Amino acid sequence: MEELPLVAGVDGSPGSLQAVDWAVDEARRHSRELRLVHASLWERYEGVVSSDDPDRPSEQTAAEEVVATAVERARRRDPGVRVSSDVIPDEATHVLLGEAHRAFAVVTGARGRGGLAGLLLGSVALTVAARAHGPVIVVRGDKAGLAGTHERILLGAADPEIAREATRFAFREAEARGCVLDVVRAWRRPARPAAEDHDERASALLDALVHEATADHPDVRVRSATVEGPARTVLLDRSAAADLVIIGTRQRSGRFGLQFGRVGHTLLHHAHCPVAVVPQLE
Repeated sequence: MEELPLVAGVDGSPGSLQAVDWAVDEARRHSRELRLVHASLWERYEGVVSSDDPDRPSEQTAAEEVVATAVERARRRDPGVRVSSDVIPDEATHVLLGEAHRAFAVVTGARGRGGLAGLLLGSVALTVAARAHGPVIVVRGDKAGLAGTHERILLGAADPEIAREATRFAFREAEARGCVLDVVRAWRRPARPAAEDHDERASALLDALVHEATADHPDVRVRSATVEGPARTVLLDRSAAADLVIIGTRQRSGRFGLQFGRVGHTLLHHAHCPVAVVPQLE
């Protein structure tokens, strides 16, 4: 079976180049080809010619330069990683959503060239993370999180029907990195006291979620914890000591995209490290 490549979207922005660096390291960890893609509708600008070459549209020239720069950067960062590239004539969101069907994961920067000043997350990154039929990694965070110096992966343990694929992804990631996997289940105490011990219930759900993956990846060091509080707050706080935070989301057939909630939005906008969104396809 052919191994799927890791795909990174590039547009020449600082966030895009940061994503290229991160994607190179990720491709090396998993021994995957890195495919760099750039979306450009340069055919629409056929009447605008480059001053350097009057026979070629300036938008086409610019697109090729964006890709060439990204390829050179990737090969300079790690010559051992296989790199391919493509310029695809479509909107960026459509390109990356299409690539997600045949990728190990799609990597994108948090902000692209078209982002409005003041926004923490670009519309392309948010839309792709919310709608893709495969894992999407949005590269953001502080220097330590981006550099992977914490040697720790964080998995937000949602209910098994939402997080099975995310759990498998997290175990593979921790195994590839040889690092600790922190699995955290947040829980809330109800307003009215009940006989059921909610902490124990959270622990049982967490154990059920990781049981199968633990058997498949016995060498991964797992640290499980249940924490009282809103999941978005718990995971955001803990992302400060992680190199990647992973969450699962449910994708329902026949509906428009993922049912994205507060946890996903909070992490994509504010996490201290890159965020992986892994859909649970029905």
